[in-house]
Order: sequence, then structure tokens, then C-alpha cells
Amino acid sequence: MTLDIATSASLSIKKQLSVDAPIERAFRVFTANMGMWWPKDHHIGKSPLKDCVVEPHAGGRWYEITEDGGTCEWGKVLAYDPPRRLLLAWQLNAAFEFDAKLVTEVEVRFSALGPARTQVDFEHRNIERFGETAPKLRDMLDEGWGGILESFARTARVE
Repeated sequence: MTLDIATSASLSIKKQLSVDAPIERAFRVFTANMGMWWPKDHHIGKSPLKDCVVEPHAGGRWYEITEDGGTCEWGKVLAYDPPRRLLLAWQLNAAFEFDAKLVTEVEVRFSALGPARTQVDFEHRNIERFGETAPKLRDMLDEGWGGILESFARTARVE
């Protein structure tokens, strides 16, 4: 796994990873197995995190399931094109609470580098929509996404 933290000067976050896994596996682990690699301390529910769900279709929900059986919305699926592309609406505000009126976008593109290696291009954009807290939040999200994506790459890796 290599993680190239290439961030732009704008209020978006861009990262590129090379994952030691075929493209289909990388996409599946990212989407259908998010709860396996998402850090358990990165949740918004009152109860501990049990799972993260990305419903596999445009218009689907993106949410967490807590250990007490509750759910907390994170956003929705805007585009679902396996195994090449996922576009999510991130609808958590600066306090990490669901806000149906706020939409920033998380786009993940998968490109085969060979039969057992995949390039993952990640972008979290429209961060300026957070208003005056956007620059500070961008820095926090940039650091957070780095660790989250490293966890994904470790989980997706085929040994």
C-alpha cells in the first residue's frame, strides 16, 4: 500500500492510494464492507459504532448502525458504478451532525493497475459549503481521511 497525500490549495481534499487488491475487491471492500475498515471511534451515534452501510444504488442511504441497533444518517449515494466509481453526499455539518440541507461530495474512483493492484483516487469536495468554519474543518477532515483511507487499504489488501 502506498498513500500519496496530494491535497489541492482549494477547499477540497484529494488523495491517491495504490491498493494491493484487484479492482473488484477494492470496490467491494470500500462499499459493501465499510464497517470492517471504518475506525470505530469515527461515529456520530450515542452508542458505539457497529457497522457502516452504503446502499448499493444511486439514491441509497449512507449511514451507521450503532451497537444498540440505532441508525445515524451520514448522507446518500449519488452514483454507484461498480467497480469504477462511487459518489456520496456527505451531509454532516461542522459539528458532525446530520444536516439534510448540507451536501458536500465524496467521490472515489477505482482504476486497475494490473490484475492484483488498484489505484484509488479520492476527493472530498465542496468543503466551502461549511461557511466560515470551512478552512479549519478542511484541515481536520484532511488528516482524518488520511487515516481512514490507510485503514481501507490495509483491509482490502490481498495477502
